[in-house]
Amino acid sequence: MKVCTVSGVQIHLNNMFLALLGLFFVAGLLVKGLIVFAIVLLHELAHVAAAMRLGINVSDIELLPFGGVCRIGGEIVLDPSREVLVAAAGPAANLLLAGLGTALKGHGLWDDQLNAFFIQCNLLLAAFNLLPALPLDGGRVFRAYLARRIGFKEATYKAARLGQFWGVAIVLLGTAGLLLHLSGLDILVVGGFLFYAATREKGLAPFHFIRHLTQKKQELVTAGVLPAEPLVSFDHVRLKDIITAFIPQRFHVVILLDKEWQYRGVVSETQIVDALFKDGINANIGDLLNNR
Repeated sequence: MKVCTVSGVQIHLNNMFLALLGLFFVAGLLVKGLIVFAIVLLHELAHVAAAMRLGINVSDIELLPFGGVCRIGGEIVLDPSREVLVAAAGPAANLLLAGLGTALKGHGLWDDQLNAFFIQCNLLLAAFNLLPALPLDGGRVFRAYLARRIGFKEATYKAARLGQFWGVAIVLLGTAGLLLHLSGLDILVVGGFLFYAATREKGLAPFHFIRHLTQKKQELVTAGVLPAEPLVSFDHVRLKDIITAFIPQRFHVVILLDKEWQYRGVVSETQIVDALFKDGINANIGDLLNNR
């Protein structure tokens, strides 16, 4: 559901977030629900501000039970350093808001239960979003860290699987808390949606990876020079196994050896990407030398 537009960015409420607000209303805690809404919105606007500062386009925001999702230009996932800065902006904003709430209380300007709830929500949202699990902010930082070491695709899978794990864990803990009358349905809603969102991120990994490969040429044209990443492979290895070793912001050069460990030649990343679309992922990398 569209709520409003801020600086050209459309803001939408996810149905699960509406359900969470409904739970607050049924429990007679609508004011607290609106505080949660405001905190989540400010969290996402911090992401938007950071993205715009870095020259990244933002189209809209979808508010979720545990935070939200900014529809940010897809190029950000191909630049780990910028993704880290944008991801960190949300939790940083919550910590600043918690500090503001503490300062207001210290000066006697806001000294009641709502102030304590405000501070608690900001700290919980910051801590929760720092978990190293997609689609949380900590998961995006974790993926950016892993992508430089094991490649973007595998890093996304690892971070998304952690998101699924935490989603299941929160649902189980929420169920136990519900049975023991220690927590409400809101914990189950958050856990269930985290699992769903992590599964969606995992499904998008191949799409982002293909964009990463096809955009590398443009990165080289724009930068003029990119650091090289040499790889060594046998000439019978399939292309799909080669590209899993590709990491962001590096231009890969593959040295080919035959079964006798003798040098056969060198293949560039550009040739590999072109062959992926022409010959498919199961083609042997050695065939690229034969096609010259």
